[in-house]
Amino acid sequence: MGNWKELALEVLDGKELSNQEAVEILNSPDEELLELLHGSYIIRHHYFGNKVKLNKIINAKSGMCPENCGYCSQSSISNAPIEKYRMVDKDSIVAGAKQAYDSKVGTYCIVASGRGPSDKEIDTVIEAVKEIKQDYPLTLCACLGILKPEQAARLKEAGVDRYNHNINTSANHYEQITTSHTYADRVNTVMTAKEAGISPCSGVIIGMRETEKDIVDMAFSLKALDADSIPVNFLNAIDGTPLEKTAELEPRYCLKVLALMRYVNPTKEIRISGGREVNLRSLQPLGLYPANSLFLGDYLTTEGQDSSADHQMLKDLGFEIDIKLPEASL
Repeated sequence: MGNWKELALEVLDGKELSNQEAVEILNSPDEELLELLHGSYIIRHHYFGNKVKLNKIINAKSGMCPENCGYCSQSSISNAPIEKYRMVDKDSIVAGAKQAYDSKVGTYCIVASGRGPSDKEIDTVIEAVKEIKQDYPLTLCACLGILKPEQAARLKEAGVDRYNHNINTSANHYEQITTSHTYADRVNTVMTAKEAGISPCSGVIIGMRETEKDIVDMAFSLKALDADSIPVNFLNAIDGTPLEKTAELEPRYCLKVLALMRYVNPTKEIRISGGREVNLRSLQPLGLYPANSLFLGDYLTTEGQDSSADHQMLKDLGFEIDIKLPEASL
């Protein structure tokens, strides 16, 4: 390929990448990496300028999950020494929202382990969401597992803006990662959220012994799903999980994956998510040329980079934090 700027301009004119072009991005020589990132930045800047969306997670329910996802320290087959607790109370979720807002975060993500939420857990989330919406101009995202249509409708009515349910990997590779639910279950939950009028968020985990074809399939599957937000996680292999000691990623390849996601999904929020610190390492800032979103602070059971370092990184890049302002200050 080589002419990544020309391809970017074609994408802006409405071109959709072919599978072959997508593979060429992943296989592009390192000598072309800066050109590839420049091309992806042309697309990113066209739709998002130099703004970066910040996201923050609260792990509202940890561990004790009956699913057997091979990457997850909270799964039934994990021996990882993590903290385990049932759904926190409403006040704890609201307090997390205040911390997020004080950190200039725009999207606050309420995450709970498990196959899917009980009605009581939905009640707790709804109570918290209503209070948060009164006090903070945050985009609220819920990530609670497989969702029933009536639960989705209640979350929408309460004020939940976005629902996250990652496809995680390709349909072809799915049974190598988990067998306690199917790829179709994941897709159906994303569709359930969309049908309720909630913005769909769905992403991937790279580095789970998948092939390049699997990664390309993920990018096009997310395009077909029309996910508004696409978190790109890079496996942080946790001891005690089936994927422990898996270390197959290097920073330049991670950047090519982010570029691929931008070329295939040009108008979408591409978020650098879990595992960026251990996989992108010193090249983290370059990831924000294709991506326009970032998780701030800690993840579910692993620590993230210090928030002050992320704020400094954005300042050094000359990027602007994209955050809603209270109506009174508009």
